[in-house]
Amino acid sequence: MGVATALPHNWGGRAGQLTTSRPSARSQKIHPAAYGALSRALAAIYWYKRDLATFIRRRVIDYPELLVGLDFDDYKARFADEFVDRLMEHEDKYRDLTLDLMLEVSQLEEFPGLRRAQDGPKLTAMARESVASLKHWTKQHQGIIQEREDLEDELAARRAAIQEQRGFAGKLEDLKAQFLELGQMADRQQAGRLFESFLADLFALFDLDPRLSYVLASEQIDGALTFDTDDYIVEAKWHKGAVEVEDFDKFDAKVRRKGKNALGLFVSVNGFTAGALREYDKRTSFITMDGGDLYCVLEGRIALDELLGQKKRNANQTGSCYFPAQLALS
Repeated sequence: MGVATALPHNWGGRAGQLTTSRPSARSQKIHPAAYGALSRALAAIYWYKRDLATFIRRRVIDYPELLVGLDFDDYKARFADEFVDRLMEHEDKYRDLTLDLMLEVSQLEEFPGLRRAQDGPKLTAMARESVASLKHWTKQHQGIIQEREDLEDELAARRAAIQEQRGFAGKLEDLKAQFLELGQMADRQQAGRLFESFLADLFALFDLDPRLSYVLASEQIDGALTFDTDDYIVEAKWHKGAVEVEDFDKFDAKVRRKGKNALGLFVSVNGFTAGALREYDKRTSFITMDGGDLYCVLEGRIALDELLGQKKRNANQTGSCYFPAQLALS
């Protein structure tokens, strides 16, 4: 949870463990005999040269330079050797392509193209033998393949985390724009009602399980949320001026009428009077947030859940309802 400052702490975890147990995949070379097995298998799995040529062309679509000057009218074994020699000569560049080809070919079980040949059963048996030989080498290189797959998984996790981070930041930016728009509205009653929905959206973004305003038998509750195993009832004010001690007293009474684990969060965009804060600086059933706190969260300077945690800790340690974001950031 929290603002999108947190990238996964374990990105280096699996890769780090792998590099301590064996050399990096990038430092291991593919055995020359594995290249030979790939070349023989390529020449054996197709009867017609054009079928093999089509197979190779489709697999190297991202590496057209591999096909330059390759004579597909030559003998299959010869242009298969030439193709694999190019992979081997520039192993650092074509390593992943080579491993993909080896895995794909080694897993073949059927060779329908060979059935069309006059000596189909014999050719099929030869193809299976060549594929089995290649499979032996893919097993020998399973460490390289597994580490490459682990690296791909790690990169995919990074991409997903970055995308999620961007999505989170975009939502936070939208809420910031909404907050600024609310401040410009001429109809302050309407702005107050929309402010409650805005807070619910903000709380939801930080997984605080918000509940919109609801009415009990004798009182109106602006909202509720759950944070750090505690349930909070929320009071939301966007008055022209600062909140007075009388508002604090009413809210304090609301909170104390709830369950023993209930706490309060009093949000006032235009802050609180000095007298109100003095009255609740030694004992409190609630914590407070003002417009400055909200703006720090909306700018991504501090996560909402982190800020609430620090406010709660301060209230427990000092009895004060007030702990601004600027202190949390200092």
